[in-house]
Amino acid sequence: MNDVMTQVYQYGFAVSDILLYLDTHPEDQEALTYYKNMREARDAAVSAYEDQYGPLTIDGVKDCADYWVWVNGPWPWEGGAGKCGTMRKGSNTR
Repeated sequence: MNDVMTQVYQYGFAVSDILLYLDTHPEDQEALTYYKNMREARDAAVSAYEDQYGPLTIDGVKDCADYWVWVNGPWPWEGGAGKCGTMRKGSNTR
């Protein structure tokens, strides 16, 4: 697994974990600050991943205002790369 994807997982776990804590401690300012920092770090990691490999989720599809292109062109295992809504070549999680 590449370093950027590892960061996505790590920060995503931290966000999920602190959200559980905040369910029972909603006024803990230190926890709220930690949540904000981890969310920003996760968003930055996701953005870095998507810049290099393409969208991780449907929310990562950009610049597709006129038509739906998620399924246009070759799929990642067919060598698809760099189009809006398609993953880039060599993008797997192994």
